[in-house]
Amino acid sequence: MRLLPFCFSLLITVVLIFILNRPIGTKVPMPLGGFLSPQTGFWQNAEDTAFNYNLDIQQADLKGNAKVYFDERLVPHVFAENDEDLYFIQGYLHAKFRLFQMDLQTKAAEGRASEIAGPVAVNYDKEQRRLGMKFAAENTLRVVEQDAPTLARYTAYTKGINAYINTLTEGSLPLEYKILNFKPEQWSNLRTMLLLKMMAKMLSSGTEHDLENTSLRSILTSEQFNLLYPQVPDSLLPIVPKGTVFPKPMHDYKLPANVDSAYFLSQKAVAARSRYPEDKDNGSNNWVVAGSKTASGAPILCNDPHLELSLPSIWYEMQLTTPTSNVYGATLPGSPFVIIGFNDSIAWGVTNSQRDVKDYYTIRFKDSSKKEYWFDNAWKPAQQRIEEIKVKGALPVFDTVAYTIFGPVIYDGAYADTVAHQDALAVKWMAHHTGDDGSAFYKLNRAGNYNDYVSAIKDFECPGQNFVFASKSGDIAIWQQGKFPDRWQGQGQYIMPGQDSSYLWQGYIPQAENPHALNPERGFLESANQRPADGTYPYFIPGTYITPRANAIEHFLSKMNGISVQNMMELQNNNYNILASQMLPIFLYNTDEAALTPEARTYLNTIKQWDFDAGPRSVGQTIYQFWLDSLQRNIWSDELSKTGVKVPVPEEQTLMELLKIDSTALGFVDNKNTPQVETLRDVVTAALDGAAAKLAQSEKEGRLEWAKFKEPAIYHLLKNNLPSFARTHLPVGGAGTVINAIKKSHGPSWRMIVQMSATTEAYGVYPGGQSGNPGSRFYDNAVDSWVQGKYYQLWMMQKGQEGDARIKWTMNFIKS
Repeated sequence: MRLLPFCFSLLITVVLIFILNRPIGTKVPMPLGGFLSPQTGFWQNAEDTAFNYNLDIQQADLKGNAKVYFDERLVPHVFAENDEDLYFIQGYLHAKFRLFQMDLQTKAAEGRASEIAGPVAVNYDKEQRRLGMKFAAENTLRVVEQDAPTLARYTAYTKGINAYINTLTEGSLPLEYKILNFKPEQWSNLRTMLLLKMMAKMLSSGTEHDLENTSLRSILTSEQFNLLYPQVPDSLLPIVPKGTVFPKPMHDYKLPANVDSAYFLSQKAVAARSRYPEDKDNGSNNWVVAGSKTASGAPILCNDPHLELSLPSIWYEMQLTTPTSNVYGATLPGSPFVIIGFNDSIAWGVTNSQRDVKDYYTIRFKDSSKKEYWFDNAWKPAQQRIEEIKVKGALPVFDTVAYTIFGPVIYDGAYADTVAHQDALAVKWMAHHTGDDGSAFYKLNRAGNYNDYVSAIKDFECPGQNFVFASKSGDIAIWQQGKFPDRWQGQGQYIMPGQDSSYLWQGYIPQAENPHALNPERGFLESANQRPADGTYPYFIPGTYITPRANAIEHFLSKMNGISVQNMMELQNNNYNILASQMLPIFLYNTDEAALTPEARTYLNTIKQWDFDAGPRSVGQTIYQFWLDSLQRNIWSDELSKTGVKVPVPEEQTLMELLKIDSTALGFVDNKNTPQVETLRDVVTAALDGAAAKLAQSEKEGRLEWAKFKEPAIYHLLKNNLPSFARTHLPVGGAGTVINAIKKSHGPSWRMIVQMSATTEAYGVYPGGQSGNPGSRFYDNAVDSWVQGKYYQLWMMQKGQEGDARIKWTMNFIKS
């Protein structure tokens, strides 16, 4: 009789082993047995507060011995004897603390997200491949491989990553690999290039609207389009101070003979419903003030790049030191060098240029095989890449991508809607053909003065960036740097004919003629994604520019003197809504209070007392945003919906300028669905009435305060799949158009302030932590400081400080 219970127990054990070592559907992709195992499961990823990071690491790929000193925030201070060891160690540390992040981002860049996420990511992977992300990375890698010292640096970095990967066991795998049930693969130089192309895509995708603009031309005249989507706003304060004299250009281009009929008069509507648009506010703030305006007499440089906030953070803080270089700042896991930071002589920061460097061309294929396309009066062969998309839990998906003289065909009959559902669209993107943009940062890390800074950035090509600069010699400068097409007026705003070479880019703006400024008389320079120059700049530079934040920065800096580091901290966290201060008086003037509902009148009385602060507890900001959104729908939705596709509404700044100058110029105010002719007063009043009902609901839910309404959050890279790894309901203010540009999950990803005094004084913070491990106390330990507007002092460790009390752990890298 004892045999029966034994057999039953054995059977249950076998069944449990079978079940627990297999994925349980799509919601639980990991085998629960391995995940729960005390020896190899998630328990192994927990780090207690006394976790010891001291290590001796022996590596045959090192040229010599090196040391890494970790301070109390787990920031590594790397001391190596040569560049190759320096970047080997940087790669090792990036992998040790951020491997899953690097792996996920480069797989997504290459169009391999389906290998992790399954069928839901197939369309995303198709778009990445049709955009030519890997094609672009391969082209850049070929350039890198032509220079032996450059290749050696990237290869050392790659070896460092793989050295760490090769130490991993089942138990030490990062937690996300256990949850998603896959393992890291070996790194390569190509993957580093893919990461850089992913950044280029992120920072250039929100700046072009060729498809949407072409749709708008089906309902707008040229005059209307230029009025609603101006390239030079009336209230522009450009990056390069007004009055700058620009050299007369020698244009290489020749306008197509049929440009008016074939291009400007296009009446086609366009849809590409599978597009994955990036956030148009992927911008940033940076500014620099001269010693003439500071209390210390030394320049102060500030930078806060605005990106999608995530855990782990996009940035990893570190110091990199050799006998010939010493640099500190924010690094990008997956790529070597310091991207934003300072060394013993200079500091630099970046913001996005917002320039359009991507154009679309109609392609006519001979037949559905896509092997030939019509170009210059003949059928030309298309190069084809057969893309195999491996899909977790499903069969592979195959997609044929044709490459033309313009670039890859991103949209055709096999993928997404296109022009009139007939023509295909090829994309020409600057990132397809750039050189080694990463080396600009290698040189910046070692620059000692203004000339070194200019020399370092001059070959940086894509994405276009505004490099701000300060030096201990007292110089301040800014340079919008990138490789930009020399376009004729209007080129690249709409889809262009691709049947001949007439519409190809015919030249590039000389690098020396990119907008720049050095030591202006006013004593400061700033960029916040606005247009770089006023209308006197002699080149056509289309883009999606952002004006309000720059206006706010200029508003404050122009009035400040005796500036301290504390003043700059306060300015980076400033929540003053300058656009609302200009817009609200127009709203109030055009409101018929007698016609409002009692509910709306209550909110009107509240907003009349608002001081334009968009802080976390602001009620006025919430009322304003609801009112603005309601008004924009009332004004734009009827007309713009006639395109039949989603198009961008005019910028808030544009709406303010039109309302301020002449509301009749809009021509969109009257609602065509109502019998009576509506005035602006009618529409503004109705907008507040409409907003009041939603405001009342938010108030009932206890969400009328700005932070409670917008619910700021920092999500894990896997978003809603790992909600327990996120930080939600953060009590922060800000908005996309204010200096502290925090939206729901988008905002200042790294705040840095550097005073270039005799002894550099630097401060920084980012909303995350040094470790990518959710089980570590360094996973999100800096979030609360970031929320509160606090900063950490950035310690540039020097040789001889090895016994400093700030050092908590040491890693010894030993050549074996």
